[in-house]
Amino acid sequence: MALEEKERIIIPDDNGEEHLFEVLFTFDVDQTGHSYVAVVPAEQKEDEEVEVFAFRYEEKENDDDLSLYHIESDEEWDMVEEVLNTVADSEELSE
Repeated sequence: MALEEKERIIIPDDNGEEHLFEVLFTFDVDQTGHSYVAVVPAEQKEDEEVEVFAFRYEEKENDDDLSLYHIESDEEWDMVEEVLNTVADSEELSE
């Protein structure tokens, strides 16, 4: 299994403290035109249960930066969870 460099992003919390996350994957939803990113904390131990965070994002024009938004509606969460579960299931099958 080849080890590839994971993309990492820094996300500040509500107190302004910055945390490093590894990007698991991004996906777009054609029906809404929104883009989402799933991330995990970069500093976690291999055998720990992974907590996955998901955000809606928009790329800023003329910049490599992203604007992240919390997912607030239940419908949006349901859709994101369905994608996360599908990806998790397909990864388990490929191991």
